[in-house]
This record gives sequence, C-alpha cells and structure tokens, in this order.
Amino acid sequence: MVEWLPLTRAALPAAHERGVAVRAGQAIPHAQFARDVARWQASFAAVPGSRIALFFDDAYDFAAALFGALHAGKQPVLPGDAQPATVARLLPQVDACAGELPGALQPAAAPASGLRELDLRESRIVIHTSGSSGQPLAIHKRLAQLDAEIQHLDAVFGPRLSPDAVVFSTVSHQHIYGLLFVTLWPLAAGRRVAIEKLVYPEQMAERLARQPAVLVSSPAHLKRLPDTLDWAPARAQLQAIFSSGGPLPPESAQQAHALLAQSPIEVYGSSETGGVAWRQRAFDGDAWTPLPGVQWKLKDDTLCVQSKHLDGDDWWETSDRVKALEGGRFLLQGRADRIAKIEEKRVSLVALEEALVATGELVEAKALLVPEDGGARLGVVAVPSERGWTALRAGGKRALNDTLRRELLKGFERVVLPRRFRYVRELPVNSQGKATEALLTALFQPELPPVRWERRDAAQALAVLDIRPDLRVLDGHFPGAPLLPGVVQMDWVVQFGREAFALPRTFLRAEQLKFQSPVLPGTALQLQLDWNAATGQLAFRYVSASGPHASGRLVFGGGDA
Repeated sequence: MVEWLPLTRAALPAAHERGVAVRAGQAIPHAQFARDVARWQASFAAVPGSRIALFFDDAYDFAAALFGALHAGKQPVLPGDAQPATVARLLPQVDACAGELPGALQPAAAPASGLRELDLRESRIVIHTSGSSGQPLAIHKRLAQLDAEIQHLDAVFGPRLSPDAVVFSTVSHQHIYGLLFVTLWPLAAGRRVAIEKLVYPEQMAERLARQPAVLVSSPAHLKRLPDTLDWAPARAQLQAIFSSGGPLPPESAQQAHALLAQSPIEVYGSSETGGVAWRQRAFDGDAWTPLPGVQWKLKDDTLCVQSKHLDGDDWWETSDRVKALEGGRFLLQGRADRIAKIEEKRVSLVALEEALVATGELVEAKALLVPEDGGARLGVVAVPSERGWTALRAGGKRALNDTLRRELLKGFERVVLPRRFRYVRELPVNSQGKATEALLTALFQPELPPVRWERRDAAQALAVLDIRPDLRVLDGHFPGAPLLPGVVQMDWVVQFGREAFALPRTFLRAEQLKFQSPVLPGTALQLQLDWNAATGQLAFRYVSASGPHASGRLVFGGGDA
C-alpha cells in the first residue's frame, strides 16, 4: 500500500519511490519529478511578480511547472484554453508565462535546493471558466480546498483502484476536472499517469489493454465508443471509468458499460463548487449521491452546497435546479441560467450572441440548445443585416455560416461553435412579445417555411411564406446561387392547399403552369389560393414585392380528403 501524500509534500524529494507518470511506455520516477519541480521553482523564483500563467499540453510538464510555481511562492493561473482572445485578456493580468504561451519561461538548468512543505491555506491556484458575463471567470482555489477534495475522492473511489493502475485521460488538466483527476489525485495516491492523451477509440482499446488501468474521460469520448473494436483486452484491465464536465446520455453510459464492463462513475460539480455528487447509472439510475463532506439544500428548487471544496463556510448557490429524493440524494432538472455546456465546455450564450452581432453580418441573434439524436447541439436563430442578406444571396448559407464561425473562433473554442443556423427577417415572438425557446426551437424543423395566414375562407386563402436561406429545399439548388425549385413550389401549393381547404385525395394534373421569375432566399413570398370545389381546381399564384413568380392550376379528384 502506497502512503498517501498530502499536496503539501507531494513534490518533495523522497516523498515516495513510485513513478509519477508514463511517457512512451517508460516510467518517470518521483525523484525525477522532484528535480523538475525544483528546476521550475528556480526559474519562477527569479522573476518579479506573483502570478504565473501556465498552459501546457503535456500533463507531466504541467504538473512539474504547477508545483514549481507553488514552491516558488507564486500563484499559478490556469487559462482554460489558449485562444487568441483568451491570451489577450490573460497577459495583462499575469507577471510571467510558461508552456505554450507568449514569452514562456523555461525551467532553470540547475534545480533550486531545499524544497519546503507548502502551506495549504496560503498556496493558491487560479482556474478559469465562463461566467454569466460572458468572460472567463477567475476562480481562486486554496490548496486546502483541492487537498480536501482529492481525499474525499480517494475515500469513495480509491478502494476500487489498485496501486499499479495507470491513469489514462481524454481531458485537459487546465480545467478543474482534469486538474483533480489527472494531476493532483494520482500524485497524492502514488498512481502513475499516462502522459499521452487518448484521442481516438482505437487508441483507447489498445492502450487500456496493456496494464491495470483507470480511464478519466469526457462524456464526448464515451459517446463515440464503436462496438466494432475488440474491447475484450481493455475490459480485462479496466478498473474504473470516470466521466465529468457535462451530462453523459443514458444510452452512452449503457454502451460503455456493455463494452468495457464498467458503469461510468459520473461526477457532478463545477469549477466554483468542486465535486458535489456522483452516480453510476447501472446502479443509481438518474439519482446523485453527495460526495463525503458535501452538504446541500434547496432554495426555490435551486441547489445550494456547502463543503470543504469551497473557501469558507458560506453556502454556494448553483444555477442548477434539483429535486430532492429520499436518502439524501437528488435529481438534476436543468440549469436556471444561460450558461450551456457543449462537449463538456461551458459557453455563455449571451457572450456568443453578442459576438455574432458584433460581426456586422447580423442585427439580432439568439443561441439555444437544439435537441437532436445523440444529444443537444448549439443552434442560432439570427436576423441578418443588409450586409448579411447580401452575403446570403451572393454566397449561400454555408458561406455565411463559415464566415460567422471564423469570427467566433477569435474568442471561442471550435467545439462550442454553433452547428446550425436559421436566418429570419424577424425573431418569432409570442403574445407577450417574447422570443421563447419553443418558438425558436420550432425553426429548426424547416421542411416548410414559416407561414402567416392573412386570409383563409371556404374558397380563398392568402399565405405569406418566409423563404429562409436555411430551408433544406435550397441546399444544393444551386451552389452559390440558391433559389426555390419549381417542384417545391408545386408541392407547397398542395400542402398549404390541403391545410386551407378540404381537397380531394387524388392529384390529377397541373394546368397552365408559368414560372415567371426565380424565388430567392430572404423573400417574403405571398401564395394566393383560389379553390373551386365544383370543378376540383386549385388556382395558385406566387407573388412578392419584386413581382409575380409563378402561377397555374392544379386539378384534384377521387372524393373528399
């Protein structure tokens, strides 16, 4: 049994003899780690100021630099990403950088001597996440909070794991989940970490099979486990799967359990609260069990928590709505704010909307999660500016989508970019003038254009159709110059005709068809219908502000609809 190391002593020489990491199959001993920490300490101690920004892809280099900064009496600042906008905000707030950041320091050639124990209360780390303001929110964590949390994790999950198990990861150590599960907990428990991240399922199946293993995964990776791979060797070695950072769909949890013989341990929490609760769907269903030391209560159905993972004894009010269950457990019932999680990345919908309007291509934008098979996707309903409409007509929807995504990449990670766009002349609103989520979600089912009936009686009807650029019928017709196909216009006459009148079942023929001018995206298209029940004839006429587009007559027979 390996002695548990409090984080105050985890980087000291001779703390233990086990390896701390595995790189390319070779173990890195703790003695080497202690030397590398001392080299980073010497480097950081030589620069003025207290705040050191760290961003590393390499898990081992990150851990050595992190503890080097702490032992130098500095405050490590961990940005969640290295996007240009993030770096631009970060640099004025820090005194030096290391890793993949501008002007990055390097470890000193000679290590510092005489590393001393860290102070749990005085040593702090700053992590970042998205806040309701739309900007990354700096969260200060005392080492005492992190030390308490990994002890609680080990108390619940440590007995399931053997000392020789290697920790494999798909997640970043720059965020609280990876920081705890990939950096701090393994180091304190004397468990080795595989430095190379798992990216593809094929890597996962092959590397997990080599030795006793623990998988620290994002839900995104667990959603993509194919049953065509041979998982039997990995299944024989795997001791636990952890999943956090976002919801894991029940079917994905079931699939992972079936393929890997481990029901994923889902950990619920946030950067602010740390870990709050956990569950395994195979045994707990949807219910969450609080972690040791976590107290919770409800405030207007919103979860409030108190624990040593927080700084102080105050209650923290989350943005999650919950339902209390017997036995101290609870169910999550959605978020109460406008922060969404896409592939385990938090994104402010307000900030994304503001960034879209700032491009000049749009005058209004509403972002929302659109339910789809396989999980929700981020969608945007937008009102283009005159420049935006011109771009749509000239290059089509895909070109404008790509333009907006390129602009968003200046401040957002690629994984959170909107997958779907809907362009409208005005946002749909209810009787209170609110663009509700239900109204916006309905726009992502664009088989037919939004319709407003201005007249509808027994023999005549007038409908105004919003020919949105994102209608599926415009895709590929034609690339770079989309227009509404004539066959679609005919189909709409039938569909809207049946909505307005009791047309007979059978369509017999079309007469006197004329297509005078093309219908382009962005057109407010009027459809005039005249129904003669005696002759079974439905006359139609498409017109807009630019003039007539098409007209003709359809003949029906074969009895009532």
